[in-house]
Amino acid sequence: MKLLLTGAGGFIGKNLIQSDLAKKHQIIAPSRLQLDLMDEKALKEFFFRNQVDCVIHAAGKPGHRNAKDPSNIFYSDTRMFLNLLQNSDRYKKMIVLSSGAVYDQRFAIDKVKESDYKLRLPADEHALFRRVSADYIGRSDKIVELRIFGIFGPYEDYAIRFISNAICKCLFNLPITIKQNRMFDYIYVKDLPGILENILQTSDMSGAYNLTPDEPIELLQLAEMVKNLSDKNVPIIVQKSGMGPEYSGNNEKIKRDINYNLRPLPEAVEELYKWYKENFSTLDQTKLLTDK
Repeated sequence: MKLLLTGAGGFIGKNLIQSDLAKKHQIIAPSRLQLDLMDEKALKEFFFRNQVDCVIHAAGKPGHRNAKDPSNIFYSDTRMFLNLLQNSDRYKKMIVLSSGAVYDQRFAIDKVKESDYKLRLPADEHALFRRVSADYIGRSDKIVELRIFGIFGPYEDYAIRFISNAICKCLFNLPITIKQNRMFDYIYVKDLPGILENILQTSDMSGAYNLTPDEPIELLQLAEMVKNLSDKNVPIIVQKSGMGPEYSGNNEKIKRDINYNLRPLPEAVEELYKWYKENFSTLDQTKLLTDK
């Protein structure tokens, strides 16, 4: 197939380009300078010039705590999504890499099902965009929305992303810090290409799917896992006592509709730890000295 991958410069996009998905299919992965998804005319011209079987939409304006400009997220992300939707007659399927934020992270999210997104209207711009786009997706028979809760792997921002941050701190003999212990769902980014391949081969699949493991894990348990892998006696500092709100989803729907396999978390964390050791010279210790 010929696939348009948006957000190719991001952490997930980089991993997809280097995966088996790129060996099986032709991936077109323009940069933002090459194709501005907010430009309605430019996107229409792109689809006129390029035959595309499927869009994998991973682009979005960064709104995390390390983002340079977190303004106008709702407008930017909504316009990109609707511009792609405007050209839906030019492709067979769109897979949207979405977020568990659609369920509103102001509250505990405990094994939520896909239909639970309608229970609340989120307050922040990113979550509100996910809520609005979910309504559009629910009315389409050619869009699959993958609601990813936690995802980790090579190329993520190790200054703020918990598992990579813990690994890099161990490598520099720095304390692992946790703002507050909580239960969290994580998947390994290298499992994502296989899931996407299964979706591409399932013609009648549409709607929202939680992309989560069977069970969440405590952040403290993850920190101890990383510490044991490092064989270093670094302290683990939990800044706030008690358990924070859970962040987990029910994955029964996706397991029912496709072959859904995730590698065990200890195996994935160990693989990522080895990757950071091999790329140690590229790490910037100053990014680990202040918790954001």
